[in-house]
Amino acid sequence: MVGRLFLLRHGQTEWSANGRHTGRTDIPLTERGRELAAAAAPTFAALRRGSPPPVRVLSSPRRRAQDTAKLAGLAVDAVDERLHEWDYGDFEGLTTPQIRETVPDWTVWTHPCPHGEDAAEVGVRADGVLADVRPLLADGDVVLVGHGHFSRVLIARWMGLPADGGVHVAMDPAAWAVLGDERGVPRLDAVNLVVPS
Repeated sequence: MVGRLFLLRHGQTEWSANGRHTGRTDIPLTERGRELAAAAAPTFAALRRGSPPPVRVLSSPRRRAQDTAKLAGLAVDAVDERLHEWDYGDFEGLTTPQIRETVPDWTVWTHPCPHGEDAAEVGVRADGVLADVRPLLADGDVVLVGHGHFSRVLIARWMGLPADGGVHVAMDPAAWAVLGDERGVPRLDAVNLVVPS
């Protein structure tokens, strides 16, 4: 494998700042989110150390992801519907403490989201994305611009962990993760890289 897979989470939104689960709702970036997205550009350049341009840049259909890509200096080649955030179903817009008022000990990793997705379903979607991306890495780097929980599942599945293994990975707003390879074995090269506040 020649290239590496770069994941970029969208910048801060009002809901992400407040801990509200944001899947289907298309929330715009806050001003701070726009600043963080722009700051992702030099971080990406430093990570790539003068490598040729990415062979493919794919984005979630949500505006917050597409705006982040643009502000980070990325030219999106295509929007991939599969890169959307976890579908939180009835828990859309709620915080974890609010959900725990009716479902004690709830986490997205361990409990289903009524009328939404569970970890296994998100893992299947992530596997499909990775299956399509891996052959592209023979020609260079690929960038996926998306969301926090889904990026964490992509990282877990890249490393051969179950989808709920994403609980062990952080992805802050406008953070980068880098997925690589060591002699055919998937490797986590970097995670949750952001410009310090």
